[in-house]
Amino acid sequence: MWQSLPADRVARVEAMRIFGDDSRASLEFDAYDAGVRELAWIVEDSALQRALWSGLSGLALHCQRLELGAEHALLSFSDGAPLAAKLVVGADGAHSFVRGAAGIAARERSFRQVALVANFYCGKPHGNVAHQWFQGGAVLALLPLPGEQVSMVWSLPEAEAKRMGEISGDALASEVGRASQGILGTLTAASPARSFPLQRLAARRLVAPRVALVGDAAHVVHPLAGQGLNLGLQDVRALSAVIAGREPGRDTGDERLLRRYERRRAEPILAMDGAISALFALYGADNAIVGRVRNAGLNLTNRMTVLKNLLMRQAMN
Repeated sequence: MWQSLPADRVARVEAMRIFGDDSRASLEFDAYDAGVRELAWIVEDSALQRALWSGLSGLALHCQRLELGAEHALLSFSDGAPLAAKLVVGADGAHSFVRGAAGIAARERSFRQVALVANFYCGKPHGNVAHQWFQGGAVLALLPLPGEQVSMVWSLPEAEAKRMGEISGDALASEVGRASQGILGTLTAASPARSFPLQRLAARRLVAPRVALVGDAAHVVHPLAGQGLNLGLQDVRALSAVIAGREPGRDTGDERLLRRYERRRAEPILAMDGAISALFALYGADNAIVGRVRNAGLNLTNRMTVLKNLLMRQAMN
């Protein structure tokens, strides 16, 4: 699948620069310092989805009903014959049909923010560096794309996001240029802006008889750390390992087997969700003393090479 992605829509991240709400506070990560070629890859969602669909040979069925039985699960479709399976993996997003059909409850809470997303041409080379600014609640990220473009993700309070979403592309580019302190020169709109309400979600269980949840169907976190997709990929890796390591003749939909996956993922998901939520609260606090503490924390972390390498390795896992 990775090989089918168009080269002109994929970019490596070789370094990251993170700034506090005080311009003197910063934290820098560099792939060279970590002994790797890149810290991450940036892939546009549309290109990734096209590659995934091509791997499914264009198969697209609309599930209407999921019945969970002692021997198998039965899926009924509006545009195809029913399908029986030993295990159904719910990888169908925050509004998961599979999660609801399996009777798994979820806790949801709005962050009262909206993510504004758009691409821009930049006047200065981005050098494959990802930039992020914490702005007293709002979080702006400019992520490198090929062709000296950047992808913007700006998490803003709902009212401000509505205002930004209604202005012209040129006006938005100017706003982003000011917010990013002109670090990439003059920005020019390369795509219309889109917006996505931000919420926190945690399924109360990751499994049920013949059902396992992965990705956003199981958990949704704030995008400020860029770890949502990584968490989902780690879910898939853990579930695959549990299934591959099952005893001979063991039913893949056996709930006792699936609980091994749930136990394996419980602590990493809780730790990441807690860390991101703490960062969101810390950088959203409108308090001068808290502001000085968080900016000092960025600078202190930047001087601690061992800690920085640990953070990089965790984010790359």
